[in-house]
Amino acid sequence: MAIASRTARTTWQGSLARGAGEVSGDSGALTALPVTWAARTEEPGGKTSPEELAAAAHSSCFSMALSLRLGENKLEVTRLEVSSTVTLDEVDGLPTVTTAAIEVTGTVDGVDAAKFQEIVDEAAALCPISRLFAGAKIEVTATLAAG
Repeated sequence: MAIASRTARTTWQGSLARGAGEVSGDSGALTALPVTWAARTEEPGGKTSPEELAAAAHSSCFSMALSLRLGENKLEVTRLEVSSTVTLDEVDGLPTVTTAAIEVTGTVDGVDAAKFQEIVDEAAALCPISRLFAGAKIEVTATLAAG
């Protein structure tokens, strides 16, 4: 049995170059987010893209995995700042998501930088979205901030 299933839908009108769509999620948290090809490949202009949505999923998933692993190590998280950059590039003439780069800055008492990095690496292996991106190159950079 699945732990969870979530659904999002996109309604698209028009051609790829001139068309536009809206992305909404069944939870109500994502409501009519505008999406266009230009927002995906040029300037966003207040619109989202599949890569931005994937980056949001990756950064939030990684935050949860890291929080779990830190807790399992009996460490109290003051703050985690996790950003994800998902890159769309051309591979063999096709648009392809090639990398997902995670940057983590954590404020965590009672841990040194080496142990923090070890726990970050464990979180990278645990995060389900990281595993979804398994074909992409995933880079994780971690910084332990002073508490």
